[in-house]
Amino acid sequence: MTFLLDAQVVLWWASAAAKISDRARELIADGSTVALVSAAALYEITIKARIGRLDLPAEPQVYLPQLLRRHAFGVLPIEEAHALRAGALPLVDRDPWDRLIVAQAQVESIPIITADPAIGQYDVEVVW
Repeated sequence: MTFLLDAQVVLWWASAAAKISDRARELIADGSTVALVSAAALYEITIKARIGRLDLPAEPQVYLPQLLRRHAFGVLPIEEAHALRAGALPLVDRDPWDRLIVAQAQVESIPIITADPAIGQYDVEVVW
């Protein structure tokens, strides 16, 4: 099955943080799972590192591609349909990165692995 990983889940997975639920951990570790990371999540991580809200072990332009390769995570690019859907979503959550991830999950019909309760307020399947 295919899942879209929230930015926080990507970082927790890379650091082996115990914050990931058992169910999410099993799904991500399952060899048949296709784990995707939104280009929006990569942008979010990069911006947060740049403004000092997130410490990474290396520059995002080096660290993130290595992380994706090491964990065999694919990248879901932002397409026109994703951007248009994100802009049309109800303003339940004003976080633009969350809105893009929700829109991608809706357009692509894939669940999101996230601990973020705001994402679960949208019409999207959340796994945690």
